[in-house]
Amino acid sequence: MKYYLFAALLLCSSGLSAQEDDLLSLLGEEEETTEYVNASFKTNRVITLHSLESTSAGVLDIKISHRFGTLNRGAYELFGLDNATIRIGGDYGVTDRLTVGMGRSSFQKAYDGFLKYKLLRQSTGAKVMPLTFALFASTAVQTMKWQNPDRENYFSSRMYYTFQAIIGRKFSESFSLQLSPTVVHRNLVKTAEQAHDVLALGAAGRIKLTKRVALNAEYIYVLPDQLLPGFRNSLSVGLDIETGGHVFQLHLTNSTSMIEPGFVTRTVENWMDGGIHFGFNVSRVFTVVKPKFE
Repeated sequence: MKYYLFAALLLCSSGLSAQEDDLLSLLGEEEETTEYVNASFKTNRVITLHSLESTSAGVLDIKISHRFGTLNRGAYELFGLDNATIRIGGDYGVTDRLTVGMGRSSFQKAYDGFLKYKLLRQSTGAKVMPLTFALFASTAVQTMKWQNPDRENYFSSRMYYTFQAIIGRKFSESFSLQLSPTVVHRNLVKTAEQAHDVLALGAAGRIKLTKRVALNAEYIYVLPDQLLPGFRNSLSVGLDIETGGHVFQLHLTNSTSMIEPGFVTRTVENWMDGGIHFGFNVSRVFTVVKPKFE
């Protein structure tokens, strides 16, 4: 009999424990989770600068980018539409933190590849992180014919390297801001007055206008005495329009190139005299590897 009484007491205690857990659950006393902030920008580019966003794991993002000629070319060249510079590339999400990509530009016939990794992700809940911090590194090689093929030329002279930190925060559903300290290294420069290493600071912001439309702007400030006279800082403004699987980015910019060695160190046009390119980026994502759910 005493064994039956002991078993009955065990059953009662386990039942009371389960009821207590159910009551705690009803009262909302569950274990707090971490919520990561996303959609700071609509794609992993602001306009030319890389944004805080990464490509999701297993997703391939195909990008086609155009820059037409400048508006000050007049009606004869249809205000720049008779000319175009393009880049075609693809970005792949290895994980939600790590993105790899490569592309080919008509500007300097350049090939580029990059890695971007999120060290910190803005989050709330159990783990609070006030900002996102990512590291970006890229390599580019221009494949133009040698200006003087009779001299001894080196393949290394074609190479460019870029290193960048991306630090930013989504302040609200409508506003995001980021800073991008940047170093561009050029193996070969035209004159001794030009620096091999160019230091710059990029700033970019996004204002959400509607559910599918956002206004973006970015500015890249090159520190003084690093570029020859005639080169200018890059300034771009544009609209992001999301249509399901596509994102269309329409913008105005004084930069021709769409990779860092170009728009940071080789921007020459002036907004004040109509040196403005109309351009667009088209982004289309494809799920290559479906995520695994537990």
